[in-house]
Amino acid sequence: MSQLVIGFDIGGTKCAVSVARLDESVSGSGLESGSKPAILAREAFATPASQTEALNRMIDMAASFAGGETIAGVGVSAGNPMDAARGVLLNPPNLPGWSGISWTDAIRERLGAPGVMENDANACAMAEWRWGAGAQVDSMVFLTFGTGFGAGLILNGRLYRGACGNAGEVGHWRMTDGGPAGYGKLGALEGYCSGGGLRQLAEMVGNRRKQLGNEPAWFAAGGTDAKTLAMAARAGDEAAGEVFDISARQLARGLSLMIDFLNPERIVIGSVYARCEDLFAPRIQAVLEQETLADSLAACRVVPAALGDSIGDYAALSIATSRK
Repeated sequence: MSQLVIGFDIGGTKCAVSVARLDESVSGSGLESGSKPAILAREAFATPASQTEALNRMIDMAASFAGGETIAGVGVSAGNPMDAARGVLLNPPNLPGWSGISWTDAIRERLGAPGVMENDANACAMAEWRWGAGAQVDSMVFLTFGTGFGAGLILNGRLYRGACGNAGEVGHWRMTDGGPAGYGKLGALEGYCSGGGLRQLAEMVGNRRKQLGNEPAWFAAGGTDAKTLAMAARAGDEAAGEVFDISARQLARGLSLMIDFLNPERIVIGSVYARCEDLFAPRIQAVLEQETLADSLAACRVVPAALGDSIGDYAALSIATSRK
């Protein structure tokens, strides 16, 4: 027998509502592995400035998808900070002014369904653990490597949130005294390992080479985004390769700290890394072997996320029936 579940994926640029059916045998705690459910319907829209408008639209979409059928649960995935227990966002950086409304209360009152809110890194970790690259392991780290760089932690078969819900904020680690900024800090891991971080690195490398008289073609054309850099690096461009060299070295140093400290079986990395694994994996291996305890490294696999562009939808769906 299956249960109807709804996912609310709230992002800085778009919001999406998805619906799926979960087998009751794997939907009890939201953490057991099982077959990836098919998404029956999905609708997205540009994120409005008004939190109330977004909430109303997403609840209306959910009611339409359900068509009067009982909803087993609604998962709400969004960026930190938040009070997940109350289902309240606390002015996330990409959603200024979004605070003071309990999404889970509104879901219960208007849809007659239990709601669960979780930060997006945790939700993605749960999705990849249940249905993706982390299936069948007890200890896993999921890394976002997208707009920002954060971690969701599955430790001994349970999601680990920390004392105030901030566990996994590894993007805040300062890796160097200077360098690109991330998470409000120069030299932070997020400054080296995020879409914005790669852009900063590209500006640094491009400007330096321009001053030396060998400006890269992609830099002259203003192409400092990850996609353009990856195309240039794969074509053998030295400057683009240097950007990935710098990012990969700091990524590997961060991975080494995670592996030595947490001793996970698997580290799953999404977004930019998943799309550019061929450019990162060979570059990080030598650093990992140099920096990491040999036994711990041998016990851990570093792999790209498996859920692809649908990970946001599956992240929200994965927490729809989880218990706090």
